[in-house]
Amino acid sequence: MVVWNTTMKDELAEPIIVIIDDEVQLRRLLRVSLEANGYKVYEAANGQQGLVEVAARHPDLVLLDLGLPDMDGLDVVARLREWSLVPIIILSVRQTERDKVTALRGGADDYLTKPFSTAELLARLQVAQRHAQTAVVEAVFTSGALKVDLASRSVNVKGQPVRLTKTEYALLRFFIHNAGKVVTHPQIMESVWGPGHREKTHYLHVYMRYLREKIESTPAKPALLVTEPRVGYRLTVDSNLKPPPDRLKVNGAKAEK
Repeated sequence: MVVWNTTMKDELAEPIIVIIDDEVQLRRLLRVSLEANGYKVYEAANGQQGLVEVAARHPDLVLLDLGLPDMDGLDVVARLREWSLVPIIILSVRQTERDKVTALRGGADDYLTKPFSTAELLARLQVAQRHAQTAVVEAVFTSGALKVDLASRSVNVKGQPVRLTKTEYALLRFFIHNAGKVVTHPQIMESVWGPGHREKTHYLHVYMRYLREKIESTPAKPALLVTEPRVGYRLTVDSNLKPPPDRLKVNGAKAEK
């Protein structure tokens, strides 16, 4: 069973919006205006709650404040972009060009400075909806005994939580986004470590060993993170993985490697 799913939104259903803002009065005002215009609204008062709501609701749009009590809104954008393409419109009192450029480059789709008019917000929502992709990617990846919740950054093997370092998780996340594909050493190095590290593949070999020790049933004979000789690696997508045998049996006899 492949669990890196896509589902299609019902075009006749109410568009869903998640508002992530700690201002109760603003959320209340937005809810009244948006529901009056045919949107279904869910609210979150902080960044962590917002991430949970987005993962659970599969919204068509996210309205996000930058000044949240538990984390900066830019960090919420970065976290969402690890697993979701949902359009994000920033609502913020920050007015500098630098703030706007940083947010847009970080993954936001639009930026509105508070205060703003309801008419302008609705217009921008309509534009974001027109440009949005219609497929919704699930936040949970499963292959064999491995289960990764990209929204909460939790990793489980055989139902047991696994602790990964920041680099190990970034490496695994890269493989998940390319599940089933062969990815080359330079591609992995550039994505996880940055453009200046393309040739330093010894880092990759070390971390691949660490990662396999944590998520493979038999690290010496990996079934999940498979080596593609002289090319790179591939994350297998399968519900019933087994480690490859040491030797092949031919007509009841062991064949040479």
